[in-house]
Amino acid sequence: MTDERRGYVAIANAFANEAARDRSGKKHCKFVRLAAKRHLADLKKKRWPYEFDEWHAANICDFIEKLPHIQGVWETSTIKLEPAQVFILCVVFGWREKKTGLRRFKSVYIEMARKGAKSTLTAGVALYCLCCEDEPGPEIIIGATTGAQAKKVFGPAKKMVERTPALQEAFGVKAWANSISCGANDGIVQPINSKSSTQDGWNPHVGILDELHAHKDRGLFDVIKSAFGAREQPLLWIITTAGYNTAGVCYEQRQYVIKVLEGILEADHYFGIIFTLDEGDDPYDETKWIKANPMLGVTPKISTMRDYARDAMASPASEGEFKTKRLNMWLNAASAWLNMTAWKKCGDTGLDWSDFEGLECFIGGDLADKDDITAIVLAAITPDDCLLIKPVFYLPEAVLEDAENSQGTGVAPYRAWRDQGFLNLTPGDWVDHDVIEQQIVEWIETYSVRHATFDQFAAAQAMASRLNREQASPDNPIASILHKSAPNVTDPAKDLERRVKARIPKSRLIHDGNPIMTWMASNTVVTRHVNGSIIPKKESPMSPNKIDGIDAIVNSIAPVIQGEIEDSVSVYEDRGIRSI
Repeated sequence: MTDERRGYVAIANAFANEAARDRSGKKHCKFVRLAAKRHLADLKKKRWPYEFDEWHAANICDFIEKLPHIQGVWETSTIKLEPAQVFILCVVFGWREKKTGLRRFKSVYIEMARKGAKSTLTAGVALYCLCCEDEPGPEIIIGATTGAQAKKVFGPAKKMVERTPALQEAFGVKAWANSISCGANDGIVQPINSKSSTQDGWNPHVGILDELHAHKDRGLFDVIKSAFGAREQPLLWIITTAGYNTAGVCYEQRQYVIKVLEGILEADHYFGIIFTLDEGDDPYDETKWIKANPMLGVTPKISTMRDYARDAMASPASEGEFKTKRLNMWLNAASAWLNMTAWKKCGDTGLDWSDFEGLECFIGGDLADKDDITAIVLAAITPDDCLLIKPVFYLPEAVLEDAENSQGTGVAPYRAWRDQGFLNLTPGDWVDHDVIEQQIVEWIETYSVRHATFDQFAAAQAMASRLNREQASPDNPIASILHKSAPNVTDPAKDLERRVKARIPKSRLIHDGNPIMTWMASNTVVTRHVNGSIIPKKESPMSPNKIDGIDAIVNSIAPVIQGEIEDSVSVYEDRGIRSI
């Protein structure tokens, strides 16, 4: 093996710069552009614990380009990495902790269409991590739903070893029927599957999960994640194409990656990139195919894609396969409701409680009981029709650790939010509604609160009754319950949507930039009915991603938008607490 190298870092940065400048999305989808911008922005940072090491970035590329092709007909006998592949490798292996020199990234999520050479690239990564990371006894495990699928990565790695005498000699690497060993460090590469009786007991340096979308549950994902404890720089490497199960672990990881790329969540340890079409792209416009197939022309061939497209246009069954597997589109995925770029423009960390003084205010609440976040918001509409929103969030203290442990990689950073003062913990394992009610009473006594609207949760009924009894006159109740149904929430939800969509969003909506609310806004999708009504909701009932804050906003403005609160006379006169 020689020391001659291509300019890998220059190739990676050129790819990043091209993607970042592709504002119209001609060749790069939104998520690739964001991944590129993230890397370029990181390169400019000065005071943080990571640095980009060009030697490490180039070394893995150089290693992999000395490995042979094991399938198909190629112009060269050894692998030649394409720019998108070089970008991924340089970013993942080039970024290092300043103090230790260890890899920054511990989790990697790569999603692209089929025939994008994901398995070949991953096989090269497995061999590099086996031989070249100075890890004592590295265990590289390749997991999939079946043994045959696990060998989609293991098989190429095995053949690469068999066809590379220099690799065998330099590191004492040997290929066996179901494993690859490294004599230089007692390392091993081995495939496992979700039905294997030997799932437990591993101490992996690298855990590879192939086609995560096909995993029916999160069992293998959790086994590998939980086994990483004894390693200094473990690496979870996920490769997949799109699927159909938006309630599964793969889509959970995808959504987490999107939030990291959009800057909604911070996760310096997690690298993710998604090659797919942008919303609104014509799947039959072949100029868009490169977005999901960054190696288009090399693999797959454009002629092959055209054949798939013709079949898809002729058959509904083939169309679904074409979109999910050839264009990497999740067909069952609901579109995000609010434009998060516009939402973040509405944020103003300077929004203070004093800004609500002198304005008619409204309270919205979405109350939880045991294992969920409770959200209450104070809202006001200024004379120039700008909605002000400031939320407070609560979680039972005992639930914090359980939530993090049960959800694993991809969970929102509850502990960090607690430490930053955005998430309030109440003692015990149940929400302390007395604490929440005390905050609401404080708002009522401090501001000109016209009304408080809660969800239909049982505790809310009791709270509303107490507020009406203790904080309002008998003939002018201050609190009510709003049942979450299309007739009740469509108008206030559309009003919030309209404000975010405004030409100058901040002229119609100002929130305080609370990261929990921003996270919840990014989690919210809507069901749109033929009559024009909408209902904000989570994408999946089982999703750990919460939307309680958005529900609280909708509740807060519902009486105003629906015309039930007027400047002169309250419709709640002569009416007790009511459920809508």
